[in-house]
Amino acid sequence: MFVRDFRPVRRRGIERLARSRWGEGRSVWSADIANRELTVDSVEVTYEPAPAVIAAVMDLDEETNVCVRRRRFVLDGKPVLLSTPYLPAELVAGTPITQPDTGPGGTYARLADLGHGPVRFREEIRSRMPAHDEVEWLALSAGVPVVLLARTAFDTEGRVVEVNEMTLDSAAYVLEYEFEA
Repeated sequence: MFVRDFRPVRRRGIERLARSRWGEGRSVWSADIANRELTVDSVEVTYEPAPAVIAAVMDLDEETNVCVRRRRFVLDGKPVLLSTPYLPAELVAGTPITQPDTGPGGTYARLADLGHGPVRFREEIRSRMPAHDEVEWLALSAGVPVVLLARTAFDTEGRVVEVNEMTLDSAAYVLEYEFEA
């Protein structure tokens, strides 16, 4: 029998999205992982019609193409997150956002470069048992549920500039939210 020693990710939900973090060229992950080894071992960027739920949130027709960035994040050799951000295609086409490596500060810094940096976020969290492909992609043990986190980013005009659907290995995370009363 082999038991893997894995320290959970303490995902600091508010701190990680602060403009001071990505605006200074740091990854949002830097709030969560200190000096642990994080890799993105799979990146796929496509243009596709917006799924119905994404089209509704972004106020688009379902036939409208969006830029989709599918990624898998691996921390200390363990897959911990599948991330699928959807961005308005007409806003990001031909920009570094459509490249596998978006550059310092990631997608939010690039959106700011375009004059559409996020000023407000909304996150919705739920959980369920994983689909078969999620079990494989996240290398989940039997019976381990996933956490679904849907984040919507808004610019100063209230426009939705990103909807990110994330699937987290529930055993790999502690979700932390600290804020003033």
